[in-house]
Amino acid sequence: MSNINEFEPITLERILSHGTMVEAIKRVIANKGGAGVDGMKTGEILEYIRSHPYEISESVRKGTYRPEPIKRVYIPKDNGDKRPLGIPTVIDRFIQQSIALVLSEEYEKIFSDNSFGFRPGRGCRNAIDRAIEYVNSGLEWVIDLDLSKFFDTVNHSKLLQLLSDRIADGRVISLIHRFLRAPISEDGKVGKKNTIGTPQGES
Repeated sequence: MSNINEFEPITLERILSHGTMVEAIKRVIANKGGAGVDGMKTGEILEYIRSHPYEISESVRKGTYRPEPIKRVYIPKDNGDKRPLGIPTVIDRFIQQSIALVLSEEYEKIFSDNSFGFRPGRGCRNAIDRAIEYVNSGLEWVIDLDLSKFFDTVNHSKLLQLLSDRIADGRVISLIHRFLRAPISEDGKVGKKNTIGTPQGES
């Protein structure tokens, strides 16, 4: 009998399973967000999938799926600067959510209990509570730091190498790589494929 916390294989079949894709659609619709370069809105995805029932999953399965360019938008920051966001198309967000659901299910088993950022059911409030616990236990220092432009400088090769250490299905690695390489579209002009960084945007 396997351990409940054992890291199970991450495969393309799991990502494309009916249950995973249904949950992914629900999350994309619930997250709302703007339209990508193709203009499709989140409320239109169900009708699209109904009229193209196997097109998306089959193209992913065959390795012919290619993400659309990512729409660049800017939102103001408190310091007066603007933060760049990338908006993938709704269909791309749907596939990304399917991937994220399976990856999260497995990687949550091995992540540190002291990690709170960008994890389901965890957030800043939990990190503060943990820091208070440490202070109350007698520890005296709490360090707050931020890695400037971390997501903009993620090394693709290193990230894919780390994923490959636990993901044996090369089709999954290839799919993730294609999303990482998706070019940015700004003011209607599509740039070159990304070679570094992971665009932050809507999921």
